[in-house]
Amino acid sequence: MGDTELIFEEEFGVMKKRSLTSWVLEFAGRKKLYYAGSVILAILGVAASFIPYIITADIVSNLLKGNNDAQYYLLRVVLMAVFWVIRVLFHNISTTLSHVATFTVLGGIRKQLCDKLSRIPLGSVLDDNSGSYKNIIVERVDSMETTLAHIIPEFTANILLPLVMFIYILTIDWRMGLANLISAVIGIICAAVMMYKSKGLFDYTVQKTKYLNDTAVEYINGIEVIKAFGKTGSSYEKFVNAAHEGADCFINWMRKCIWWNSSAMCFTPATFLGVLPIGLLLVKNGSLSTGDFITCIILSAGLITPLVIAFSYSDDIAKMTTIFGEVTEILERKEMERPAKLDLEPVGSDICLKDVHFTYKESEVLHGINMEIKQGEVTAIVGPSGSGKSTIARLIDSLWDPDSGVITYGGVDIRKFPLEYYMDKIAYVAQDNYLFDMSIKENIRLGKPYASDEEVINAAKATGCHEFILGLENGYDTMVGGAGGHLSGGERQRICIARAMLKDAPVIIMDEATAYTDPENEALVQESVARLIKGRTLIVIAHRLSTIKDADKIFVIKDGNVEAYGTHEELLNTCTLYKNMWEAHSLSKDDDSETATINAKEENAYA
Repeated sequence: MGDTELIFEEEFGVMKKRSLTSWVLEFAGRKKLYYAGSVILAILGVAASFIPYIITADIVSNLLKGNNDAQYYLLRVVLMAVFWVIRVLFHNISTTLSHVATFTVLGGIRKQLCDKLSRIPLGSVLDDNSGSYKNIIVERVDSMETTLAHIIPEFTANILLPLVMFIYILTIDWRMGLANLISAVIGIICAAVMMYKSKGLFDYTVQKTKYLNDTAVEYINGIEVIKAFGKTGSSYEKFVNAAHEGADCFINWMRKCIWWNSSAMCFTPATFLGVLPIGLLLVKNGSLSTGDFITCIILSAGLITPLVIAFSYSDDIAKMTTIFGEVTEILERKEMERPAKLDLEPVGSDICLKDVHFTYKESEVLHGINMEIKQGEVTAIVGPSGSGKSTIARLIDSLWDPDSGVITYGGVDIRKFPLEYYMDKIAYVAQDNYLFDMSIKENIRLGKPYASDEEVINAAKATGCHEFILGLENGYDTMVGGAGGHLSGGERQRICIARAMLKDAPVIIMDEATAYTDPENEALVQESVARLIKGRTLIVIAHRLSTIKDADKIFVIKDGNVEAYGTHEELLNTCTLYKNMWEAHSLSKDDDSETATINAKEENAYA
């Protein structure tokens, strides 16, 4: 069974979600020898803890018979001590095995979740807040530890052995065996009521915890804006309310269930509740010997500890569906269909979009896009905000799949390439590209993991960021901070461009990649890109039309359609939308130039 395999109901042809048990068995199966050894040792440990009770019953029985052999009793006391040591030893080894296996499995689950996110459409990822993913990958996976490390070995052992001991008591006197069930029945009824009352309440606490995580992430990410606009009080109030709601839902849940849970914990192991009165009655009427009665009392006492341990996990068992459900919901999402190996080799790196339609959140945003992007040419995509430019770039980069139509690379449908193979062909630079909290050198090297330091430096020089990097405290070894927070927006973008250049892919997509760069550095980047794209395909999504006026072909996108395409001069003569955009851009440039002149005069005056 594969990691993300779903069970199909053949009769109806409907996709059916896998059961909780199926997922638990799959996760545990990754370290099945460890878990098997842990369960066996846990059972042996619980069995070893029962033997002292049997020996105690034998000692009491012999005392009642008048046996005065001190050596007989000493030997049995020593045996009791030995079995208790064995019990502790087996328990510790069992726990060690289960935890070693569990933390390895949890690490594998986190890796599996991250791998899964890379194989599902980008829209499926963007629909959820980053705080929700953090909550699932960190907290929810951590919560699975109880199930895998404790419930599998300990719950299994502490239920199985009392069952065996119960059968043993039945062989002594079936009535005493049934007497042991009285408290268990009461406890099970209380537990059932607790689980009924808690139905949906844990799910509600999960929702509130997610909201609290999302609010905290939003508050922290937006702290600069909050301070700048003096919204500290109102914004903090939203976080405080979320925190109170997160606490209140847990309190309300506990308030509704605590008495039933406490009752279940009290009654279930209270075997003497039925054993003592019924046993005394049977002894009184002569149908049960005193020795058997005392033996049953001692054995019943031995049932208490494992039952307490077993029922202490009842709350965790009730949560399992929700905890595992959030993790497995991601693992069960539909992946982009890609072959495992390359069957068709592309010829060149021409890219064609043929009648491409795409829907995002139930609204079609692209309506039959047809584009031809030639190898080695510079192709620009322009248009008003929200027209679908970035969506086209993401479809070309295979971050999404079109609803209909075909995108080809080198004459082959990109869905027929293995995802890793196609990713190597595209270098994507977005406006808000991400830097990891590590050194500048390592961030650039992500484009080519085995690149030498010299190659990294050459890529930085080619994109005009070598000088500013050398000006930092630790040069290329400077840590950039979370999401590159220690650098300016323009500096982050230039490093991301250097990373893309180092990748040396046949196709380069630059989605507003120079939006944060100043004019001087933008010109430098443009010159560098011009030198580096020889023989490669460059796709530029631009807001500043002056940066793409020399492109080989410009596509104008409006409301999810191709309004027009051609060279800059052709579009000025044939496309009203492009002409208006160019005039607006030229006016903006004139205003910027005038402002720069005024600033220069003011600086000279002050000098």
